[in-house]
Amino acid sequence: MSGGGFQLLDIILLAVVAGFLVLRLRSVLGKRTGHQERTDPLAAYRARQQQQGEPPVEGEDNVTRFPGAEEADATQSLGKADLPKDVTPLAKGLMAIREVDRSFNPREFVGGARAAFEMILQGYAKGDLKALRPLLANEVFEEFAGAIKEREQDGETLETTLVGIGQADIVEAELQGKTAFVTVKFVSEQINVTRDASGKAVDGADTRVETITDLWTFARNTRSRDPNWTLVATDTPEE
Repeated sequence: MSGGGFQLLDIILLAVVAGFLVLRLRSVLGKRTGHQERTDPLAAYRARQQQQGEPPVEGEDNVTRFPGAEEADATQSLGKADLPKDVTPLAKGLMAIREVDRSFNPREFVGGARAAFEMILQGYAKGDLKALRPLLANEVFEEFAGAIKEREQDGETLETTLVGIGQADIVEAELQGKTAFVTVKFVSEQINVTRDASGKAVDGADTRVETITDLWTFARNTRSRDPNWTLVATDTPEE
């Protein structure tokens, strides 16, 4: 094969590798790239909790406290007897958590989750593993760290600008044993640009604002005196 043939083959291989990396980076942050298989860190987290008899949540000794809103939520004063018979599964889940953790306030939780969302996005873009470590459960941290390592090995950088969070709502809540799980739906506007070593944009654009929907699940062992939560799973809603 001629030298030109080898050069063409190299270009094709590089294109395949670049395409794989884009898919990997997007899947970590919940950006849909079509039908693809994903690991389920939430299932792994729950399985480990059951096997180990629900030990304290990973990293709870150094988890960054979520800044909460001062405004109290109306459900704070409700008791189990106050719930109507046709109450939704979400309301039942929130009340189950409230029964074992009287400090739990849905509105304050959402305020903290919004702050964590921004911190995690920025930490991931900057490759700041030290900032990410206390906010993430082991499974999620390993996924993020793996994607960051691949990006660094390829000499690429990611620039993320969070234009705004248009929606942050609790969509699921449940209590499994003494561990509370709360899933928040975030709808945000972001500008994401991946650049190669020369600074050239290889994915995204400075002027392209994307509307991205993420489902993030946070968990906390309610037996712990530490009031902080960790991110245990990221996902996207089905289209």
